[in-house]
Amino acid sequence: MSALMVNDTLDFNALKELLELTDGNLASHLKALEQQEIIVVSKQFVGRKPSTTYRATEQGKDLFRQHLAALEQLIGNQ
Repeated sequence: MSALMVNDTLDFNALKELLELTDGNLASHLKALEQQEIIVVSKQFVGRKPSTTYRATEQGKDLFRQHLAALEQLIGNQ
């Protein structure tokens, strides 16, 4: 989510390289985020090649900010 918070969109390969995950591992995480409507998936063709891009939804951004705030509060209480 942090990668999608600072980029409007990222494609599958960019996320895979950035996060150093396998195809299957990344795909399962992205599927879970999509099912919770935290991200939106767009599939299109660029030339003859399929391209899948991901974007954080407004709900996803709000949830991520809440998560960060909770972590900051936890760290601040120690």
